[in-house]
Amino acid sequence: MMEAIIYIHGKGGSATESEHYKPLFPDNEVIGLDYQTFTPWETGMEIYDAVKELKSKYENVILIANSIGAFFSINAGIDDMIQKAYFISPIVDMETLISDMMKWANVTEQELESEGVVHTEFGEDLSWEYLSYVRSHPIKWRVPTQILYGSNDHLTSLETITDFANKHQATLTIMKNGEHWFHTEDQMLFLDNWIKAMKPFFSIMVFFLRFYLYISKFYRIFA
Repeated sequence: MMEAIIYIHGKGGSATESEHYKPLFPDNEVIGLDYQTFTPWETGMEIYDAVKELKSKYENVILIANSIGAFFSINAGIDDMIQKAYFISPIVDMETLISDMMKWANVTEQELESEGVVHTEFGEDLSWEYLSYVRSHPIKWRVPTQILYGSNDHLTSLETITDFANKHQATLTIMKNGEHWFHTEDQMLFLDNWIKAMKPFFSIMVFFLRFYLYISKFYRIFA
């Protein structure tokens, strides 16, 4: 049975970006999700429903998520349905990012709570509801994950992405002078070679993780 790959794009992207990954996974069904909402609670449900449908048709579902698409995926409750994940420039600490944007916009937490929504000069709307949701839903992610990160990413610091990778047993690859948005010829070539290199490594990684979980479960039963 073929494996399915679901691609979740970032802000300003589209499901058609999934076409880029088809030559990299010639033996898999590659599908891009054209989600219609842009909050973790709504978009998360869209992702959950799409993954659930794919899981009913395919034995394994692999996730490729870009930028905020990774954040939405992490909040979608799909851990048990995803075999493995590739994150490209993922947003993994939304509270810190929102706090940074509040500083850029010179908006205090009290002002945001009072206004509800604050429009900024750099085009992002700050939302108290969004910030409250993020604070009340800490990240829980148990999927074997490979992360590609650009050293010049202006949205996520190296410290933040390294902390996430360490906490969630993810493998982190850093492109020197890479940006948050992988789009130049050199960056896309690096991305493609990263996926090609990680595919065989990922199979080994998934095997040992499943073995570890099995042994842990066995130990708890007979301890």
